[in-house]
Amino acid sequence: MVTSLRSSVRRTATGAGLAALLLAAGAVGCAKGDESPRMTPAAAVAKAAKNTEDITSFRYRMTGKVPVEGRVEAEASMSLKPSVAMSMKMNALDQGADGKVEIRLVDQAMYLGGGAVAKEMDGKKWMKFDLSGAAGNALGSGGMGSQASQNPAAESTFLTGAKDVKKVGTETVDGVKTTRYSGTVTLDELQTALKDEDKATRERREKSIEQYEKQGVDKLTMDMWVDGDDHTKQFRMRGEADKGPMDMTITFLGVNEPVTVTAPPAKDTVDLAEMMKDAQS
Repeated sequence: MVTSLRSSVRRTATGAGLAALLLAAGAVGCAKGDESPRMTPAAAVAKAAKNTEDITSFRYRMTGKVPVEGRVEAEASMSLKPSVAMSMKMNALDQGADGKVEIRLVDQAMYLGGGAVAKEMDGKKWMKFDLSGAAGNALGSGGMGSQASQNPAAESTFLTGAKDVKKVGTETVDGVKTTRYSGTVTLDELQTALKDEDKATRERREKSIEQYEKQGVDKLTMDMWVDGDDHTKQFRMRGEADKGPMDMTITFLGVNEPVTVTAPPAKDTVDLAEMMKDAQS
């Protein structure tokens, strides 16, 4: 039972983590959405990336395709300060009824509800993963715990590492006028671009880069849609992972708004660490 449960958890949670992974709130452009004639696209991107340091929380919508799980869609809220917390509802469309899951990250614990996992929990609605212990690593390298705790705002700054950044034009996204930029960047270029950043910024972005390395992605194609307040309204990331193509679009619904995430009731929760301990004994 534990073996089948772990398989179900791994399959469902990986998709959920990737959803959480793909996670952005960067800022590109200047002069209320119109690039200055004297500022190159690369300079505008660099200026905007700096603005991500002011992001403390955000809400977003995600659609696209990830390896293994296929098509996914989700809505989530994430708080970055004073500690990381997240709430997400995701649907892996190609997984049928088992693809609908809810994820909560709070107090160094990940909670997964719904999906294929719920069928194996004797009436319980949530499974808990202690991210600081062995259970947090139960899904393997690049699993749900490490991915869901990523800061998607860090991914929005990746375009600063590209050498071919260009302005595509202006487009309207969700009723908002935006300027669109595009470019391609390798993970090696991303690492090189970090050398001049401060320690805190470097650590945040390196953590995000590491997750792509674990998936086998070595190059990303990016598009960013930037609103008139110099914040990313939407961005798209495409790449080839070890287990297939990734193509995700993130649309931001709000930034720096209050985000409250609470742990599910203990009576409705199964602790994976305790379950594994019982199985071993």
